[in-house]
Amino acid sequence: MKPHAIYPGTFDPVTNGHMDIVRRCRPVFGKVTVAIAVNRAKTPLFSLEERLSMLNEAFSGMDFVEVEAFEGLLVEFARARGAQAIVRGLRAVSDFEYELQMALMNRRLESRIDTVFLMPSEEYTYLSSSIVRAVALAGGDVSALVPPCVHKRLEALAQR
Repeated sequence: MKPHAIYPGTFDPVTNGHMDIVRRCRPVFGKVTVAIAVNRAKTPLFSLEERLSMLNEAFSGMDFVEVEAFEGLLVEFARARGAQAIVRGLRAVSDFEYELQMALMNRRLESRIDTVFLMPSEEYTYLSSSIVRAVALAGGDVSALVPPCVHKRLEALAQR
């Protein structure tokens, strides 16, 4: 039986880079929980309900993926779900230092849950939710960077 992984993030919004990381999980993990982290210190562009809706729509048809939200410690969420791994995407070397620190702290908190780093396809190495938000809100075309359900919502926001 293949292990269960948690892929956490704020996903504000989900991008094709996120989608690519989840697709890369398929050969390794039997189940992937895409977990929206609720951070009260941040003010996201999209509400939690909107992000849950977009993620569920974006990942529909991927039977190995489920979408949930969580608050608190990631390792506690992963433990409660019976996950064996946390998946993190690495776009550039600059991501590594922060991600390594988080992985080591998570290991200290729960040694039975490993962190697995995956690199996205080369075409997504520059892509982030914050870049997508900035371009979309300035009226730029992000249709090739996000799932169609996200593109529609971003267009609606830009027209306000």
